[in-house]
Amino acid sequence: MIRYALECRDCETGFEAWFGSSSVFETQVEAGQVECPHCGGHDIRKQVMAPSVRPSERSGASDPEKVFGKLAAQARQHIAENYDYVGDGFAEEARSMYYGERDHRPIWGETTADERESLKEEGVPAAPLPPAFVPPKSSDKTKLN
Repeated sequence: MIRYALECRDCETGFEAWFGSSSVFETQVEAGQVECPHCGGHDIRKQVMAPSVRPSERSGASDPEKVFGKLAAQARQHIAENYDYVGDGFAEEARSMYYGERDHRPIWGETTADERESLKEEGVPAAPLPPAFVPPKSSDKTKLN
């Protein structure tokens, strides 16, 4: 379907109409089947207009999978560059910082379900990372670069 901006030459009223194709438009205008909604005139012409092109369903930036993939990669990079991996000692490290026994620093690591619940009950701020955001683990428990 094509939407045309049209104008009646009799009363100079502008209006829009939809046609199956440009040839259908031409045929209907020549047959006097296109009528001005204002005055009923049949002397109709197309107005100058920019084409309205509909983007494809899965174009670049609007593709949700690509957008999420890019976001996840950025999150992994940020975590790897700015957080210390503490492995399965996460609960102990987080608790030590919370109670002032160690200096605060950004960390990430692993916990058991029981440790997660215990941290939550104590009010220790911690949140699980979605799997897509988890960077590769460092075996020496130092800051990843």
